[in-house]
Amino acid sequence: MLTVPKVRLLLLVLAVSGVLSSMRVTAQADSDGDSTVANVIVDASITLTDLTPSFTLRGVPGETVTENGAVSMRVMTNNVAGYVVTVRPVSTALVGSIAGNDDVIPTSLLEIRGPGQRNSFTSLASGAPVQVASSAVRSAPGGDIVGNDYRITIPPVRSDTYSGTLDYVVTTL
Repeated sequence: MLTVPKVRLLLLVLAVSGVLSSMRVTAQADSDGDSTVANVIVDASITLTDLTPSFTLRGVPGETVTENGAVSMRVMTNNVAGYVVTVRPVSTALVGSIAGNDDVIPTSLLEIRGPGQRNSFTSLASGAPVQVASSAVRSAPGGDIVGNDYRITIPPVRSDTYSGTLDYVVTTL
């Protein structure tokens, strides 16, 4: 009697394994996931471009000469508080180009008018920047165009071309 139960048990196992072997089992797809955070850091930006490289005021001694729109520039900034544009002469005098000409024209005789002057001219002075434009908001997407007019009453100096450098600076607020 011991043999028969073993055979039945063995047959039972074979029947169960036969059923399992005839079944097709599909492998389960596996996945996992996670997240990341995208950060974009936007730095403050301000540029002054397209500055007129030079301008000329021409006349005779004693004459007051004005050039409207003598200088223009483009100011671009993303600063929401805006910007200020200043100008200052590098030296105290415009110097002649002819060798041996000792005459000079004081830069304080050169006057500027821009949005910062509200339609009146202001004298330039070496070491003292003059505010010529400002904005309380960031610039337009393509930048803000700023223009300046210049004037001078020509002093009694000899005939020559007198030149000097003017430094424009744009600063965020």
